[in-house]
Formats: sequence, structure tokens, C-alpha cells
Amino acid sequence: MSDVSIPVARANWAWLRNPRFDLSFIVGIPAFAILTGLVTVWQPHLFYPILIFDLWFLGYHHVISTYTRLCFDRKSFSEHWPLLVVFLPLVTAGTLAAAYALGLWVIVSIYFYWQWFHYTRQSWGISRAYRGKERTALYEDGWLDQAIFYALPVLGILYRSHQDPGTFIGLELRVVPVMSAMVDVAAAATAALLAFWTYRRFQAWREGRLAAAHTLYMLTHFAIFVVGYLAIADITYGWLVINIWHNAQYILFVWMFNTRRFKDGIDPEAPFLSYISQPGRIWLYLATCVLITGAIYWGVLRTVDWLFFAGLSATIVLYQIVNFHHYIVDSRIWKVRKEPIRKTLGLQD
Repeated sequence: MSDVSIPVARANWAWLRNPRFDLSFIVGIPAFAILTGLVTVWQPHLFYPILIFDLWFLGYHHVISTYTRLCFDRKSFSEHWPLLVVFLPLVTAGTLAAAYALGLWVIVSIYFYWQWFHYTRQSWGISRAYRGKERTALYEDGWLDQAIFYALPVLGILYRSHQDPGTFIGLELRVVPVMSAMVDVAAAATAALLAFWTYRRFQAWREGRLAAAHTLYMLTHFAIFVVGYLAIADITYGWLVINIWHNAQYILFVWMFNTRRFKDGIDPEAPFLSYISQPGRIWLYLATCVLITGAIYWGVLRTVDWLFFAGLSATIVLYQIVNFHHYIVDSRIWKVRKEPIRKTLGLQD
């Protein structure tokens, strides 16, 4: 009688850090973002207080977190200095020129589409990190893998474009025209892809090859884009859900990355960053970023606004310069396929 091993149905939990951190990251952040969005829909007068909290404690803070990867230590700055010295002036000049030549609406419209792409790409990178923790699990590959991941985000942006609300966060928005038939086709394709993905997750579980953390992350990724782009009718309230999720996710991911990078203790080459990135000092890391946030956003930007510009329009342009530069920087420094990133995160080859 031949000895045939029968796969046992089970789920494998491969964490980026530990169960407490990862479950807070995967489930806690999306739950908080969705709950906040639902509260805003229920009580619209709370939108601006929530937005202010989001901007000062998550949004601006998450942009500052990017620069902890650029210029908080000598090695990082030597690797990435062109992003600051070359690209920042280019982004500044381009944004100012576009606003001056075409008007504020073009900055708002570029932001609407670029933030959608940026948020989606960040989520894609994080999903790759979870996938890389367990390469032997059963996954989809190639174009099918990407189609499943991007299906809901693409459907969401097509629906918002078809919706053509005219304003976004109280400002003029001009969208790419999208016919209802295109939205219907995207919805049908999305339903088919998600049905196939569900079947494959069940198949992976039956074979004992289910990457549970990655699967759970994908479920919350789907949920966020459903709520933010499809379920909530108001484009601004839906954006708030996505924005809170993205900001909080980024802050925690960067902190986790830094703790892994400096897991051996204080690094003489980066004494300050390695000190605030030690386990148990997340409060110090967050407080440092909040203080820098205040100095940059409230101090420098407001002073420049007062000296050279006037009114809300100039402030928005200045903030978007920082955002657009941040989007470019992130696209360069967070490529999970790069060996230093993979090594720090402990990803399998």
C-alpha cells in the first residue's frame, strides 16, 4: 500500500511583525477608517473636525514619515538626495505653472486621480510584502493576480468619474468622462474576478496552502475601495475613508520598517532615527513626526503663504506641491522587489 500524504485543510499565518501589530494594521485601521466615514455620512457637520484631525495627526504626519527614509541619516540621504535636490524644485515649478496657467481646478483634478493611483499602489506594495512572507502558499500569478487586485480600485475610479460630482472637498473638480456602459462592464469583470479569487482561496485552504494574513489583507483592501468609492455616495466623504486608511497604514508601516532596520539597537550612522525606532518607543517616533509636521506645515508653509500669496487657493497649491513630491518619492523608495527592502522586511525569495 503506497503512502500517500493527504493535504490538511488549514490556514498559515505569516506575520510581518507579530499578531498584535498585524491584526491592528490589517483589520483595525480599515475598521476605524470605515467607521469614521459612516459617522461623517450620519453627521455631516463633523466632516471638517474629522478632516482637521486626519490632516494634522495622520495626513501631514504620514508625509513626514516619508522623509524619515530620505534625510534622517547620512546613508539614506546619500542614496536619495536627487529626490530632494532635483525633483522637489521640478515639482514645485510644474505645480505652480499649472495652477497659474490653467487655474486651481487642474491641481484639484490631478490630485483626485493621482491620490487614487498612489493609494492603490501603496496597498499593492503592502500586499506584496505579505505575499513574500510565505512564497509556498497558493496564489494567482501574472496578469490575473494584478487584475484581481486592481479590479475594485479601477471600478471605483470609473464610477466616480461617471458620477462627475463637479466638486471635491469643496473645490472645482473636472473628471475624465466615463459612460455608464463602461462602468457596467467593469462591474461585471470585477464580480467575475472576485468570484474566481474566492474559489482559489477556498482551494488553497483545502490544500493546506492558504496564506491567511495575505488573504485577510486582500479582504480589507476590497472592503475599503467598496466603501470609499462605491457605497458612500458623496465623493468627499468616500475619499475621507480612503485617506484615513492610507495615512494610518503608511505611518505604521514606516515605523515597522524602521524597527526592523534597527533591530540590533542604536546605529552610530543613524543615532537619532535608530533611537526613536526602537521597540516600545513608537510614542516618541510619533511625537517626533508630529513636531516636525507642525514646524513644516504650520510654520514654513504658512509663512510662505503669508509672504508671497493670499488666500485658500495658494495654501492648497503649496500643500499639493508637498503631496505630489511625496508621491514621486514613494514610488522610488518603497519597491518591495529591491533586495535591501526585502531583507529588512524578512521576505522570502
